[in-house]
Amino acid sequence: MEKNYRFDSIEEKWQQYWEENNLFKTSENADLPKYYALEMFPYPSGNLHMGHVRNYAIGDVVARFKKMNGYNILHPMGWDAFGLPAENAAIKHGAPPSKWTETNMENMKIQLKTMGISYDWDRELATCKPDYYKFTQWMFLQLYNHGLAYKKNAAVNWCPSCQTVLANEQVVEGSCERCEAAVEKKKLSQWFFKITDYAQRLLDDLELLPGWPEKVKTMQRNWIGRSEGCEFELTVDGCEEKMTVFTTRPDTVFGVTYMVLSPEHPLVDIISAGTEQEAAVKEFVHRMQFISDVTRTSTDTEKEGVFTGAYAVNPLNNEKIPIWIANYVLMDYGTGAIMAVPAHDQRDFEFARKYDIPVRVVIKSEDSPAEGEQMSEAYAGSGQMVNSGDYNGLDFEDGKKKITAYMESQGIGKATINFRLRDWLISRQRYWGAPIPIIYCEECGSVPVPEKDLPVLLPEDVAFKPSGESPLTYIQSFYETTCPNCGKPARRETDTMDTFVCSSWYFTRFCDPHNAELPFDKNKTDYWMAVDQYIGGVEHAILHLMYARFFTKFLYDLKMLSVQEPFTNLLTQGMVLKNGSKMSKSKGNVVSPEEIIKTYGADTARLFILFAAPPERDLEWNDQGVEGSYRFLNRVWRIVTECAETIKDVNLPATFAELDPPTRELRYRTHAAIKKVTEDIEERFNFNTAISAVMELSNSINTYRNQEELDLPVLKEAIDTMLLLLSPFSPHITEELWQYCGHQTSIYTRPWPKWDKNALVQDEVEIVLQVLGKVRDRVMVPSDSSKEELEKIALASERIQEFCQGKQIVKLIVVPGKLVNVVVK
Repeated sequence: MEKNYRFDSIEEKWQQYWEENNLFKTSENADLPKYYALEMFPYPSGNLHMGHVRNYAIGDVVARFKKMNGYNILHPMGWDAFGLPAENAAIKHGAPPSKWTETNMENMKIQLKTMGISYDWDRELATCKPDYYKFTQWMFLQLYNHGLAYKKNAAVNWCPSCQTVLANEQVVEGSCERCEAAVEKKKLSQWFFKITDYAQRLLDDLELLPGWPEKVKTMQRNWIGRSEGCEFELTVDGCEEKMTVFTTRPDTVFGVTYMVLSPEHPLVDIISAGTEQEAAVKEFVHRMQFISDVTRTSTDTEKEGVFTGAYAVNPLNNEKIPIWIANYVLMDYGTGAIMAVPAHDQRDFEFARKYDIPVRVVIKSEDSPAEGEQMSEAYAGSGQMVNSGDYNGLDFEDGKKKITAYMESQGIGKATINFRLRDWLISRQRYWGAPIPIIYCEECGSVPVPEKDLPVLLPEDVAFKPSGESPLTYIQSFYETTCPNCGKPARRETDTMDTFVCSSWYFTRFCDPHNAELPFDKNKTDYWMAVDQYIGGVEHAILHLMYARFFTKFLYDLKMLSVQEPFTNLLTQGMVLKNGSKMSKSKGNVVSPEEIIKTYGADTARLFILFAAPPERDLEWNDQGVEGSYRFLNRVWRIVTECAETIKDVNLPATFAELDPPTRELRYRTHAAIKKVTEDIEERFNFNTAISAVMELSNSINTYRNQEELDLPVLKEAIDTMLLLLSPFSPHITEELWQYCGHQTSIYTRPWPKWDKNALVQDEVEIVLQVLGKVRDRVMVPSDSSKEELEKIALASERIQEFCQGKQIVKLIVVPGKLVNVVVK
């Protein structure tokens, strides 16, 4: 038996044992309840960082705990392997992206195994492998065949540095989220997924997710952005052109004093042509092409615009209204045109004041201004309609309904539901992604690649031009093909898919990763899906989580899945910080997981990162905390190795006889720890307090074992329990010590301990005595002490008397079994 805790040899030994004995391998088993634990799979950057360690350690605790509680566990891992970094590395180092990615995956796999994570590596997948992206392309074809994948010309976010299109969600404060270059607008023919067809379901079904953080659901609700209102038409004065607007405030139509078009609106060139404003309009439109949508609509961006020289006609009062273009109206939100009511919309108000446009009050409360000239800000509250013709005096809510009804009766408008959510732009002008399976034929038009011809393979031997242009556009062997319909020469689509497409269905592939005919067998997804616990960063709340929900609903509609939501429960873990900042190379505050594991071992790294903070909160890295976790494991090592020979052959009785007070206290501590750790993991994910309970149990064991008279069955029960409770957090050391205690099988296969209610019944309990909320004494009292008895005990305490001397006792607050607080003045 090794006297000293040599974590390096122990961890290597048990990792090898788990692998050789296929301990984490799983398959469907109808006799057991299933549990699918999944952490968001990583991009293979080459090295794990502490955020990864935290994410995967959390998931491993859950998986091991559920396994020990009798569940059949699916706990897989794979790689979100397409994307720009591999392509940029290929350009920089002259190596193919596939080689760079493969090397990184292998390195990170070794690191994950070194952490002792209980993954079923037989289910490993990588989105860049043809056996995976074959089915990403298959998914595209299903969406295409059901009218949910389409191509259109669109003004898109263009990163000149990455030479590719970015989704709106990938633009952060006007810059590319990847390289931070300023994003421009550019018109390109792009592929979209019609996620807007699922907008209402995506919104409604958030109610099916009580296991998701409310903040994530709120973020999704806001992104979907459902609003009810009226859509109506206005004619352009002097021509036959019409413009359509959507408003949530039809009660304010009489207050419209100008209209605004997006600079990209197709009417802009038509209505400004030949006017004195034509040149100014063209210059403004050109300038807006170089400003991102996010910057244009930011509250910090000054609102600016140009008069087009044209007027619209208000259909309710026939008033001519000037038509402007402005930076704060976007073509891809709503209709690309808005009615501006400066008296009742702050953004419109600021614009009107800047350009000296009239402000007309049409909603009036008792306290709000009656005239636009009196206003210092817009009034957006409730009130009665004024300056609104026949609708004067109506409550504004009644006015919304009546004006909408009038427009419907006249055939100029209708009640409409609008969504902020836009269709998902999936085209990327990059090489390292799943090729879009479409062929362009002069005779047949756009033709989907037949399923039998999938996958459309990426060419392997590629050279990158300094411009960053995708090699797919100049490799003839890739883009030259024949039309599957008519057999004539044709050209392949050279865009690849957004990497979020690959990650929108990977969780279903884990259920059946080796299926060569279909993405997955429905029988297998019927057993495993939905994911019971999903773990990852809150930064994915809108992008990945929304897209994964969309794909799941689509596959449900195809009758390929039996669930409508992919993830039953969601945990969004906090970041790992050092010196108050997120770890990053540029800040020089990175802590290497490899170095920590090399110095202290994986069990210490796992224990610290789970003990330092609740999982949903940010964690401040602390070197002393790591040392403390290491000391604790050494203490556990000493306790067990010094007791192992004494207890390893001891059998536990079915029931425990009458015990002396110290032994009874140890049994109480043992079963209190079981109850605390079980509830903290199962109900709250409070891993830090669960670990604290194990530490307290170790202290109780240490105190008890130094007595002269020992009850060996009770001591063995306490030590076995300590190891079982600690095993999900620090699996290697507990496996080793479990063997030392005489057990023949892996601790991973043992059932989770159950607490004995009888052991939790105490004859005496410790009561805290406080004065004005500050602890001044502690006393042991009979557990059934009455309120009056506890008050007497508190007032009899010398320490309490000392702190109450010369003061008047106002009242005593008694919490039975817990504390007595003496309030004085």
